[in-house]
Amino acid sequence: MAARRALKAVLVDLNGTLHIEDSAVPGAQEALKRLRSAPVTIRFVTNTTKECKRELLERLTKLGFDIAENEIFTSLTAARNLLEQKQVRPLLLVDDKALPDFTGIATDDPNAVVIGLAPEHFQYEMMNRAFRLILDGAPLIAIHKARYFKKKDGLALGPGPFVTGLEYATDTKATVVGKPEKTFFLEALRGTDCTPEDAVMIGDDCRDDVGGAQKAGMRGILVRTGKYRPADEVKINPAPYLTCENFPEAVEHILEHLL
Repeated sequence: MAARRALKAVLVDLNGTLHIEDSAVPGAQEALKRLRSAPVTIRFVTNTTKECKRELLERLTKLGFDIAENEIFTSLTAARNLLEQKQVRPLLLVDDKALPDFTGIATDDPNAVVIGLAPEHFQYEMMNRAFRLILDGAPLIAIHKARYFKKKDGLALGPGPFVTGLEYATDTKATVVGKPEKTFFLEALRGTDCTPEDAVMIGDDCRDDVGGAQKAGMRGILVRTGKYRPADEVKINPAPYLTCENFPEAVEHILEHLL
């Protein structure tokens, strides 16, 4: 088996890996500083649809993370890119705090459905409106299909069950733009001069973070924080390249073994 090339890029998940809502994972800020001392490009990749990139950056800055806006690649960005390519007018089932990332996208007389995590919109009338649009031929675009995510008070339903419900009712398949899609990881690396084989992904979601990254050609490090559940390692094939207790431990491994 050919030896792996030296690591050039590290992709890092946000919620569940660096922080959980408004609390940082212990030691994560200092670990990020240590990682920045290494000769690698860092990108922060997230499926969050609860807030726009600007608000997300403000949250991370308040938590003490030194992150630049151009280092963050979100599934909202990927969704906007697809809408512009398709030139469609979406019914946006996303959190109101995420709407600024769609500024300038026409939404009158919608002919597409975009669905993210939007608990305030997941009620019968709105879901039925989406259902009818899809039946009439509107494409269904899922920002991601995560089953659940981690909140301070426990696990909570993600958008995946609602996307799947619309797929079932309309006998159609959604186009998914966020993790674990290969195109998402490749877009995140755009402009870094790195190939997937030069990169590693760190995240708490065995399927969307680690499984998706490894299918794209990267190594995947699973952390036992956030939404991690015991035995998640065996849910994907191939298994994670490595499983660590947390982000600081993952950074230690990178600095000691992958450079």
